Amino acid sequence: MPRNQEVIRQWKVLHALETARHGVAIDALADDLGVTTRTIRRDLAALQEAGFPLYDEKDAEGRVRWRLEGQVLKGLEAGFTLAELCALYLSRNLLESVAGAPFRRDLGMAFARIEKMLSPRMRQFLDAMPGVLAAKANPAATGDDARADMMARLLEGTLHHRVATMRYHSVSSGREKDYLIHPYRIAFAQGELYLLAFVPEYDDIRTFAVSRIEAVSLEKPTFTPRKDLADDVFGNSLGVYSGPTAPVEIEFEARIAPYVRARVWHPSQEVRDAEAGRVRLSMQVCHDWALRSWILGWGPLARVLAPASLANEIQSDLQSASTRYASSGS
Repeated sequence: MPRNQEVIRQWKVLHALETARHGVAIDALADDLGVTTRTIRRDLAALQEAGFPLYDEKDAEGRVRWRLEGQVLKGLEAGFTLAELCALYLSRNLLESVAGAPFRRDLGMAFARIEKMLSPRMRQFLDAMPGVLAAKANPAATGDDARADMMARLLEGTLHHRVATMRYHSVSSGREKDYLIHPYRIAFAQGELYLLAFVPEYDDIRTFAVSRIEAVSLEKPTFTPRKDLADDVFGNSLGVYSGPTAPVEIEFEARIAPYVRARVWHPSQEVRDAEAGRVRLSMQVCHDWALRSWILGWGPLARVLAPASLANEIQSDLQSASTRYASSGS
């Protein structure tokens, strides 16, 4: 049996024991997990050997039930439940793929503190958890100490409302520009960290990709936030933009209809059947580059039905792409 399957099953055993108010019998665990009682006994023995506080006791009817002591890590002030600890280790790959240089050291130190309180066998069990949930590393998550220090300054400015000056490389203009900013929030979206900051020059909140910030310095003055940010700052967009929403309706070909139905592309979406097995997807989203790029990514399998202005933009983009390919082949 692959090691991952064994780890997942044993995690389910631990979770079942923790959540069962009156304990769980071995045969019930075997039935729930679709394995033999012998397998469950081996799992329980392995988990006990790893240091998990498992014990068995007889109930009023003389049946043997297994239990797990409430908190696994009592050495921490609040302690961790088993589910919390396993969830933390399962998400370790995700955290590390997001964190990058600015947070990697602190994240490693946090796990090191936890690991000091684990028995060697318990740590061995939990160390297998990240292998169950893989995550593709963010290329922008690697960096040097200078970028880590810059990120630390951004965090300090955000937390303590410090005015900052920032040099930023703009892709649209192809040049660097200096900004005076009020850093409001750092957000992670689509594999990248973004800074949302109020720019007095524009009297508006702008979004900056952290990977394109060249330098940051904090000033002595502080600021009072002038505008509130929504919890989901990019909620109106399919990408990392902000702005008002507007309706859009797209028809997809029958051969990708099941794939379109299987995903939640935006909370506002509505999917309904169309002729010949096609489906129509309606959403209330920001009509930004993220939406246009998403539609273009479907190629000939998608067609914008409304609004007409967006359909014309997509048609123009496709014609331009076709012209470029035609010219390059001549």
